[in-house]
Amino acid sequence: MAIDIRCATAGEMDQIGLMAAYVYGGSFGDGPDNITATSLNPDWTLCAFDGPKLVTSFGTFPFTMRANGNAIAFGGVTAVGTRPEYRRQGLVRRIMTQAIRDQRERGQSVAGLWASQAAIYQRYGYASVGANRAYAVDTVDIRFFDDDGGHCSIERLSMPECIEPARALYRQYIANRFGYLHRSSILWRENVFDEDTPDGPVYLALASDADGPQGYVAYTLRASKVPHRARSQELKIRDFGWLTLDAYRSLWSFIAGHDLVGRVTWDNAPVDDPAAHLFAEPRMLHGRDDEGSWMRLIDVPEALRQRGYMPRERACVVKVCVAKDELADWNTGTWQIEVDESGQAEVTSVEDDKDVISLTVKALASIYTGTHSARELAAAGIIEGPERAIRRADEIFATYFKPHCPDHY
Repeated sequence: MAIDIRCATAGEMDQIGLMAAYVYGGSFGDGPDNITATSLNPDWTLCAFDGPKLVTSFGTFPFTMRANGNAIAFGGVTAVGTRPEYRRQGLVRRIMTQAIRDQRERGQSVAGLWASQAAIYQRYGYASVGANRAYAVDTVDIRFFDDDGGHCSIERLSMPECIEPARALYRQYIANRFGYLHRSSILWRENVFDEDTPDGPVYLALASDADGPQGYVAYTLRASKVPHRARSQELKIRDFGWLTLDAYRSLWSFIAGHDLVGRVTWDNAPVDDPAAHLFAEPRMLHGRDDEGSWMRLIDVPEALRQRGYMPRERACVVKVCVAKDELADWNTGTWQIEVDESGQAEVTSVEDDKDVISLTVKALASIYTGTHSARELAAAGIIEGPERAIRRADEIFATYFKPHCPDHY
């Protein structure tokens, strides 16, 4: 029987739940009504069926993502899985090719995912665009090199009163960042406020000054987690956002005041988190960078137009020649990006090959997000172009912050 590529129906969503439960070993719950099945709309799926049997699943959440000051439509790819007996038959490639066309038609100029295996998604033009920095620090080692522990007042809130203050501050915190999602209620519930875990209830510390709330940290607290007879508690940071460094310092000082805590963990800090610059003994953070999310440019000219660019003293122009994009031929060609003094961009297709940077759509995603500079990629032989073009690319694609996505989806 021929394999049919199509959306799942409402009556077939249980098969997607069971597929995710098996392929990912229960990471997202067991049974047909796990989080994968219940969070996806059937219209967001694209699957392979052998008759009535689901053999490959695929979904795309319709997210909105911050892109250096702007909000853009973003396809969050999820639930990708194939029955073992149907693998190595090109089903994911068939689905991915169709999905990229669909994402473009929906106006999702950029797509992203959390890669189970990097090799799979690199062949489809995805690039690793940010890491999660993990910390594990004892409260006795939370000290600042300049003894400035911050001056904000701290208020501790519990569920459900903590939800709205966190939402309001998060919206301000992510405004000029890259890769952060406009969180839906499901993302808030699953990634920040979920209390149905062994970690216990969720608390929120709110840092405020005379101008109002300036930062927050969401966390859990549990005893008998650390092999220390006097400080056996573990404090797990779920989410951390700040508008001022004073609020950031104040929240860390609040955490340090938990004398019975022998370990503070934060598994999804951004790579440009300032703790390493501010702590007296930054090595005691035991920082480790783990692979973060991956992104692909679905529609290169639209993605380039929609992204935010930093204001500058003078207009700047760079041309990028995207090598043949086998899954999205509309991306192939030379694109000129001209950014004026206010940060507004004009993107046009050109034939001119002077001062052009040659790259793949995967390499462009790295530069586009600010993950790597053009100079870094040129030194690695990933892109090619004259020195002045490399310099202009780094000027144009500069970001306020390193890209980061703390939310799994």
